[in-house]
Amino acid sequence: MLNITLPDGSQRQFPGPVTVAEVAASIGTGLAKAALGGKIGDKIVDTSHQITTDSPLAIVTAKDPEGLELIRHSTAHLLAYAVKDLFPDAQVTIGPVIENGFYYDFAYKRPFTPEDLAAIEKRMTALASKDEPIVRRVLPRDEAVAHFKALGEHYKAELIGSIPDDQDVSLYREGAFEDLCRGPHVPSTGKLKHFKLMKVAGAYWRGDHRNEMLQRVYGTAWATKDELQQYLTRLEEAEKRDHRKLGRELDLFHLDEHSPGTVFWHPKGWTVWQEVEQYMRRVYRNNGYQEVKGPQILDKSLWEKTGHWDKYRENMFTTDSEKREYALKPMNCPGHILIFKQGIKSYRDLPLRYGEFGQCHRNEPTGGLHGIMRVRGFTQDDGHIFCTEDQILAECGTFTTLLQKVYQDFGFTEILYKVATRPEQRIGSDDLWDKAEEALIASLRQSGCEFEISPGEGAFYGPKVEYTLKDALGRHWQCGTIQVDFSLPVRLDAEYVTETSDRRHPVMLHRAILGSLERFLGILIEQHAGAMPVWLAPVQVSVLNITDAQSDYVQDVVNALQNQGLRAAHDLRNEKITYKIREHSMQKVPFILVAGDKEKAAGTVAVRARGNQDLGTMSVSEFISTVTQQVQAKL
Repeated sequence: MLNITLPDGSQRQFPGPVTVAEVAASIGTGLAKAALGGKIGDKIVDTSHQITTDSPLAIVTAKDPEGLELIRHSTAHLLAYAVKDLFPDAQVTIGPVIENGFYYDFAYKRPFTPEDLAAIEKRMTALASKDEPIVRRVLPRDEAVAHFKALGEHYKAELIGSIPDDQDVSLYREGAFEDLCRGPHVPSTGKLKHFKLMKVAGAYWRGDHRNEMLQRVYGTAWATKDELQQYLTRLEEAEKRDHRKLGRELDLFHLDEHSPGTVFWHPKGWTVWQEVEQYMRRVYRNNGYQEVKGPQILDKSLWEKTGHWDKYRENMFTTDSEKREYALKPMNCPGHILIFKQGIKSYRDLPLRYGEFGQCHRNEPTGGLHGIMRVRGFTQDDGHIFCTEDQILAECGTFTTLLQKVYQDFGFTEILYKVATRPEQRIGSDDLWDKAEEALIASLRQSGCEFEISPGEGAFYGPKVEYTLKDALGRHWQCGTIQVDFSLPVRLDAEYVTETSDRRHPVMLHRAILGSLERFLGILIEQHAGAMPVWLAPVQVSVLNITDAQSDYVQDVVNALQNQGLRAAHDLRNEKITYKIREHSMQKVPFILVAGDKEKAAGTVAVRARGNQDLGTMSVSEFISTVTQQVQAKL
């Protein structure tokens, strides 16, 4: 008898080998109909998979994460099926699952048009409605190569040719279409109902720019119609919030091909930048950090000592002068150690906290650049804490508390915490790793944080905590980090004098709260859809006149606001007041003040808050008090 153990611990017995589908049917017709695959241990298999030995088994349905991946994987094949059905001369290449969907790369004689995309999606729906079974078969490698060559699928033949010749390969057929794939897949095309094709982009064959350019068709697939619609709605909202679009519309910054991957900040955008930087500067000052500033260019020999020249050279911009080779710094850590090494440091000086708004450069590939979110030139709110081993726990706990306060001030209340532990390739003793990891975990527990462990994801020199924001659309942005480093101070000979007059290397804690300021500002813009909180808004108040008779009064109001430290501007143009209100509303100014003859005579202003809220008439001093309170409260 064959014993199958189900997730609830119960067992089912069968007289001989049994398929996943048969096990599901033995449990109930509802489960048999819903089954998309099976999970044997950690392995996902087709419903047609035959179990020959006693095994644990979970039936995978659309409600499971593994079920959604099966749906997306199979929908990628359905896409290829539809393309081949409509465009027989097209060649299929690869089609993996990605976050929220899938893509498939095709070689075709002309670019696919939006009309083509609509036709392909329509054909996918028609093919899915046939509910054709998806059937697996196995061929020897050379036979599979010959099979795809005969079909004119030269890319597939090349892929299979790279597999060792003593291995068999699996193919999946649905209707008239057969594709190379390890699987698994849903049992039939009728399981694929809720999908949409999103866009076409270029992609090099096998990701190599020396190869042919293919066409990559992106799509999304979900278990239910509601989930698909919710996702499309989120995308629509994300498009409205796109920081690149808002950067242009609100005149915050622009990007220029004369300097790819760097940002040209306009006056309004730079105002927001300065508010963020000055806020962080106060954070430094109020929490025991000494602000420093290191040079942009450092000699190659320093980067060789740190290990960056061997491990990171291709991402560094280099230059030379007088037969010496230099690199633009990609990070600030070595410079801070050189500052630490000036003069003798005692254990009494520790912990020593340095902070820097350090401008760094990394030679990111052009295809990876994305607005101000991913750039080549960026500024970090970087900091390094030099401490003893016994101080790691306290410093990490203090840092987490500080980070939480900063994120809250910027409007982020949901943070995800992850501890990345020792990788296989690492330096340092297990005792040091134990101490560092235990300190990071204990610091999060003391702060009341729930966290995940990411085994093996730490840096080669030490473990780290990653702090991830969740924004208004539910997207995750990993910004903050604290890393424990026993290595770099040793490599660069940083020392302090102990209580017993010995010399010892300090522990170095690498920490950042915002990370890249450029990226963080992009996140802020999208979080608030460009409508920055009052304290961050580039223009906090716009004062508008109705006729020229109020021009002097409006100027006096603006002067009074500016004298109280508020960012105020006037609009004295000879335009209708409704036009001016609408224009300043579109610029997302938090407050619009309107002054006519009545307001001028009474020394008041009519106040409109963002979102078309009419707050009535106030005296100028009353309005200043209202806005100042909001600025101080970080609203």
